[in-house]
Amino acid sequence: MEQTFLIISEYGVHARPATRLVNLAMSFNSDISLTALGKTVNLKSIMGLMSLGIYKGEIVKISVTGSDAEKAIVALSDFMITEGLGRLA
Repeated sequence: MEQTFLIISEYGVHARPATRLVNLAMSFNSDISLTALGKTVNLKSIMGLMSLGIYKGEIVKISVTGSDAEKAIVALSDFMITEGLGRLA
């Protein structure tokens, strides 16, 4: 399963929401990755996510595979939208 977002936060994906996003991803058993700027990282890795340097206007794709993929993609999508990080692209 995958979902694509346009980053709308003025500050992009900065430390505080990135940490919360990684913690949310870690609460699922599924493999979760994020692709942006031509690179794919494990969304359960704060260093991987922060290394991308995602700013406002970037397109990111969250991909999930595993036993709880549906729950994970819904929770991560809700987080992106409710926290004002991104909107569906």
